[in-house]
Amino acid sequence: MDIEKIYNPADAENKWYKYWLKNQLFKSIPNEKEPFTIVIPPPNVTGVLHMGHMLNNTIQDVLIRRARMMGKNACWVPGTDHASIATEAKVVTMLREKGIKKSDISRDEFLKYAWEWKNKYGDIILQQLQKMGASADWDRVHFTMDENYYKAVIKVFVDLYNKGYIYRGLRMINWDCEAKTALSNEEVLYKEDGEKSILYHIKYKIKNGNNSIVIATQRPETIMGDTAVAVNPNDERYQHLIGKTAIVPIINREIPIITDDYVEKEFGSGCLKVTPAHDINDYEIGKRHHLSVIDCINLDGTLNELCEIPEYIGKDRFEVKKLIVKKLKDEDILVKEEEFITRIGRSERTNSVVEPKLSLQWFIKMKALSAPALHAVENNEIQIHPAKFKNTYKHWMENVRDWCISRQLWWGHQIPAYYYGNGENDFVVAETKEDAIELIKQKLNKTQLNDIEIKQDEDVLDTWASSWLWPIAVFDGFNEQNVDSKRGKINKKTNTELAYYYPTNVLVTAPEILFFWVARMVIAGYEYLGEKPFSDVYLTGIVRDKQGRKMSKSLGNSPDPLELISRYGADGMRVGMLLCSPAGNDLPFDESLCEQGRNFANKIWNAFRLIKGWEINTEIPQPQSSKIAQEWFDARCQHVLINLGDLYAKFRISEALMATYKFIWDDFCSWYLEMIKPAYLQPIDSLTYHQAIANLESILRILHPFMPFITEEIWHHLFERKDGESIMITQWPNTTAYNPNILKRFAEAEEIVTQIRNYRKKQNIPFKEKIKIIVTHKESLNHAFNSIIIKLVNADAIQLESEKPKNSFSFITHNTEYFIPYTASVDAHAEMEKLKQEIDYLKGFIESVNKKLSNEKFMSGAPSNVVEAEKKKKTDAEQKIKKYTEQLESFS
Repeated sequence: MDIEKIYNPADAENKWYKYWLKNQLFKSIPNEKEPFTIVIPPPNVTGVLHMGHMLNNTIQDVLIRRARMMGKNACWVPGTDHASIATEAKVVTMLREKGIKKSDISRDEFLKYAWEWKNKYGDIILQQLQKMGASADWDRVHFTMDENYYKAVIKVFVDLYNKGYIYRGLRMINWDCEAKTALSNEEVLYKEDGEKSILYHIKYKIKNGNNSIVIATQRPETIMGDTAVAVNPNDERYQHLIGKTAIVPIINREIPIITDDYVEKEFGSGCLKVTPAHDINDYEIGKRHHLSVIDCINLDGTLNELCEIPEYIGKDRFEVKKLIVKKLKDEDILVKEEEFITRIGRSERTNSVVEPKLSLQWFIKMKALSAPALHAVENNEIQIHPAKFKNTYKHWMENVRDWCISRQLWWGHQIPAYYYGNGENDFVVAETKEDAIELIKQKLNKTQLNDIEIKQDEDVLDTWASSWLWPIAVFDGFNEQNVDSKRGKINKKTNTELAYYYPTNVLVTAPEILFFWVARMVIAGYEYLGEKPFSDVYLTGIVRDKQGRKMSKSLGNSPDPLELISRYGADGMRVGMLLCSPAGNDLPFDESLCEQGRNFANKIWNAFRLIKGWEINTEIPQPQSSKIAQEWFDARCQHVLINLGDLYAKFRISEALMATYKFIWDDFCSWYLEMIKPAYLQPIDSLTYHQAIANLESILRILHPFMPFITEEIWHHLFERKDGESIMITQWPNTTAYNPNILKRFAEAEEIVTQIRNYRKKQNIPFKEKIKIIVTHKESLNHAFNSIIIKLVNADAIQLESEKPKNSFSFITHNTEYFIPYTASVDAHAEMEKLKQEIDYLKGFIESVNKKLSNEKFMSGAPSNVVEAEKKKKTDAEQKIKKYTEQLESFS
């Protein structure tokens, strides 16, 4: 193949991804190899690629590609999530654009439109992932509402119901007025720094008197639902009012004044209006005191007739809030408004303010079910990276609450509860309607149900109540033949794929879904298989812009990943993402990092072209400098491989990339190639050339997980390859013992070369002008890297002399002093002046240090380490003066 002067990422990416797919190089089937399995966190079918996806999936691809090269059977399972709330919102919008209201069509008609939408748009994000090089097994794509997956979700619901974990109850829940559905506690988000709100201080009159009590509330729009005023029993200010009656403003309802320990004396006025229908804490107070519950807010956030004020009925809760505040001011009932910062719960999906509501919903009892999942992380059976999130996980699991799993939507897994009457218990739970009919017959002791209407529950399950089965369901774990229906357990031995791939190895995901998804998958794993779903959890950070803001469409600060790929190449974008992504820490993303990644690709391409451009002479022997260079590079490569093995094992992927980057840019390109490069227009010996090609192939393998496209391109250029061969299925370089002493000796040589190069630059001595290097100790002639030093600094030789030469520049490294005689191009007078100025400066510096050391206050008050540091400064300066004085004397 011809070698292009400039690497073209777009051409390489298109060519090699097609090649990989054609040769089924991502495909995995159970075999005798050790499996390495990752299941993708399924992106929503509504989604398009964003920076978080790019980070998460790049890390997964790095791990999968390296495992494949380590000889493991790497299986990366892709798929998508049906995303109930988000998808339903998309379909409703689509219907609205067609002039169709959801309320005007049947459930079946709506679902037909939803499936049409999913089939058109649902796989776009998976296609986009291919652009960044994702090496997933695309024959294994799963969707959380595929037929078998759907059956699995329903089967689990029925099983947990039969085990007593699932129940239906009237509870205070979180309600999304925009999506018109219940939410679990984990789906309610709070801004990190809180939100501004106003505390309204309102007068409630006391019955049969001229007194009043002032309550403080954020929600004056709910005063029509007040059924008590509560004070702390130990608050002396209100002892005289306990047991009396207060009158709710505007509607003049009489309510009791009660005591409850929940009330904080210091907050607001110390008096709390109790609205059991619209606040979870008020609801608990109401239960303790047997208060009535008046729900005056509809499911869409408008007020209903229970608010008792006709002009408010049908108006939105926030509009009513403004009207009530105005009315309170007009009637001189509003005492004051106090601005403060508080936590306001918002829907994770719609961002609307969550409304606490008393509602009949389906729940899962979580305490007993989650115990094994807590122990698994506590005992490090599952390890979380970074470890700081272990305590976060532990706290949530120890304080886990029952999970509200019903959602008032049509798109999703319809709850398999079948109602046959109006009584509280007139329902059965079954996998199919046919099974439900049989259960109803048994329950009613009837053989026929001709006169009874059977209706399935209208609600669907929370999206997370399906995706928590993901690591099991993608391997068809809930297939009939695998499940022991009596015990509600899965037998892995009857499922070849589940037995081979489960538990998976690593889960890569975001910290914000540690509870939504990760913890619940662990719970499901132990409940149905008695073992963990994965061994390690790698938590990525949040991608932020340079100002520290979370990237979002609304802020306009989130670049399009596909545009980044277009500008910098997929490899450049991958490197840019990982350069700034230590596990669990937020990512201060800067597009210049992708540019750095592209430049890195160009550096590698140019190094490859340099080597391939050398003329080879099979007759000339290998020079000593090249022999030493190869010995050093072999040792350096082994050192790097051992370090990389440790970093990968600890999931320090960003550090592994940086170690790889430095190894290639610095060690290979800047040092090794310079050591072996033939002189201008001169050939290279055959041995050195083939060693360079072998070294290049090694570094391509090391780099491949991070930059798959350019490594594949260059690898195919190195030798003629057969169809189907690929760098991704070559072996990761082996680690062997190496001599660390050669690395130490190279570090010395590196310092010597750097000192001499700096001297050349400072004195403007052109590289083509040879210099002399003189030493005064015979041992210095035996340095292993002398031949390399001579070559890299263009010296005649390293010569031994009995005395220090006059008129020379000198430097000391590792107890050896090196001298470079000044050439004619060096201005001796200027050098002497520089040395005199430096000596004068150092004398003044020593004087200032002496003043400090002679100051009794400083010596008695400063810590001993500070005093020692000052003494060392003085000693160092004195040694420099001695050295510069000797250099000055050498001019005479």
